[in-house]
Amino acid sequence: MLNALPVAYADDSLYQALGQRPGISEIVNDLYDNVLADPRIRAYFVDAPQKRIRQKLAEQICVLAGGPCEYTGRNMAETHRGLGIDQPAFNALIEDLQLAMDKHHVPYSAQNKLLAKLAPMYRVIIEK
Repeated sequence: MLNALPVAYADDSLYQALGQRPGISEIVNDLYDNVLADPRIRAYFVDAPQKRIRQKLAEQICVLAGGPCEYTGRNMAETHRGLGIDQPAFNALIEDLQLAMDKHHVPYSAQNKLLAKLAPMYRVIIEK
């Protein structure tokens, strides 16, 4: 018998904690519903291409979480250029994301891991 080397996989524990693709899609759908209901940031999203944004957010979170996905959207600077997003709007989105993850019983440790991966985007999203 030949000695087979183990297959190395990336750490996908966050992907698993988020519920894999189905869980991530549900979290993103609830996030989007939250932002549409949030008077602090609703205006940024109400006239935007909702289906595309939901799809790209799910792809992006899947990749950040270590899942077997590919992000096919634009970079964050290009996507948010000219929108005038400020610190309170960015924080509101994060709060809405946390509410969506809470709804799906994502452990706080996993929530913190995802938020830590999203945090560096702050520098290219905030314009004010």
